[in-house]
Amino acid sequence: MADRVLRVVLGDQLTRSVAALKNVDAERDVVLMAEVWDEATYVPHHPKKIAFVFSAMRHFAEALRGEGLTVDYVTLDAESNTGSLRGEVERAVRRRNAARVVVTEPGEWRLAEDMRGWEEACGVPVELREDDRFLCSHADFDAWAEGRKTLRMEYFYREMRKRYGVLMDGDKPVGGQWNYDRQNRERPPENPDPPDPGRFGTDATTDAVLDLVERRFGGGYGTGGHFGDLRPFRFGVTAGEAEQALDRFVELALPRFGDYQDAMVEGEDFLWHSGLSVYMNAGLLDPREAIRRAEQAYRDGHAPLNAVEGYIRQILGWREYVRGIYWREMPAYAETNHLGATRDLPAFYWTGDTDMNCIRQTVDQTRREAYAHHIQRLMVTGNLALLLGVEPRQINEWYLAVFADAYEWVELPNVQGMVMYADGGLLASKPYAASGAYIDRMSDYCATCRHSPKKKTGEGACPFNFLYWNFVVENRGTLEKNRRTAPILGTLDRMTDDRKQAIRADTERFLTSIYGERPKRAAAE
Repeated sequence: MADRVLRVVLGDQLTRSVAALKNVDAERDVVLMAEVWDEATYVPHHPKKIAFVFSAMRHFAEALRGEGLTVDYVTLDAESNTGSLRGEVERAVRRRNAARVVVTEPGEWRLAEDMRGWEEACGVPVELREDDRFLCSHADFDAWAEGRKTLRMEYFYREMRKRYGVLMDGDKPVGGQWNYDRQNRERPPENPDPPDPGRFGTDATTDAVLDLVERRFGGGYGTGGHFGDLRPFRFGVTAGEAEQALDRFVELALPRFGDYQDAMVEGEDFLWHSGLSVYMNAGLLDPREAIRRAEQAYRDGHAPLNAVEGYIRQILGWREYVRGIYWREMPAYAETNHLGATRDLPAFYWTGDTDMNCIRQTVDQTRREAYAHHIQRLMVTGNLALLLGVEPRQINEWYLAVFADAYEWVELPNVQGMVMYADGGLLASKPYAASGAYIDRMSDYCATCRHSPKKKTGEGACPFNFLYWNFVVENRGTLEKNRRTAPILGTLDRMTDDRKQAIRADTERFLTSIYGERPKRAAAE
């Protein structure tokens, strides 16, 4: 047909309401979905993530066919597969004699840049539609950010609460406060009894995908292989299963989520966390529904305000905010390195082969589940990367590779701004650097570690302790310009020379154990 439209749906756009499918003509148009090598390998994605995306794509394609739409679905192992999304779009335009292409903007800048060349490559008009699954448009975020020297999430979050009337009593926040984070830092209970996180069984479609991923991607440690265990596979792969996961979280975990959202416990991978970001970020779960259900749980007396507000803040606040930062600041944002960090990412981020129990536990969990919660990411793996002075590009690639919910729009601002302070304070008011005391307080990891968080230097001292002060020394020139870090520098200046020498000696020994005899410095002193 001369007026046929090719409608392209990406692997993280698996919802019927996605912009590319609006006003689709079932008699005329064709939907294209493709599993392509380029998207599966631009970083060595966790096999569980690849399998989740491919299986969810295949199930979504079947759902579209079930309502009468024509779907061209290209599997990874199809002989004609070009290996690139652009190549598959070009082939489909020719094959279907499409008059134009409609696609929803992607979640990653590199792919958006590639799409700008589709029109010339395909020889037909290409309509790139804004992704309206989010609650804050690019224009709205830019309007909020305009004229601000710093872009703090808290103020953005308040505006979103007001705009959508979430947890509001008139024009005031429910309970009289906007943020109940201070109530959400309870130590883990001695004998936690969290609900079973639930695991979904596999069907023939998912089994076929698992076999494909096992053949093509296997397992490894990020160097020639794809880090992570493929089996057992626990994810839901349809919108219905994502809704079931939401039901389970609201009913069983949300009431205690607030108190223990920062807690970390050996042998408990999920505690009271939702694990729903993997579904939201792929399009299987509408964030509006998650917000609505959480608020209703509070209104019904099922969950306390600190839990519900904390959960909603992650979605309506943080999730929307980092997306706004990403599209406003890219592409230069990816190259920021305010602290001049240059060290390599240690191999134990891939292998878990370290005697630091918190790192070993987090890496092992990530290998098994393609998941770790926000404190494990920020205050364990992220904190260590910051203190070591790891080059931001390398830790960014690691986060993007190992987590099933990671897409660059959400991963990059979290790492550049929150984890590594690479953006110089655009996102966070100060570096999120910490000694071992916080990990000790919020976890049971330290109880079985050979390093003691109580010991500051010398044999058996927690590396976070001496690395923290070494980080302050190496980045003094930056930290002294920030009024929030002035007290830290005052403490450093009161230290004895012997203490400072011990810190440096411990740091050099630790760096040598990782990098060899001549470790690079993280930044100019």
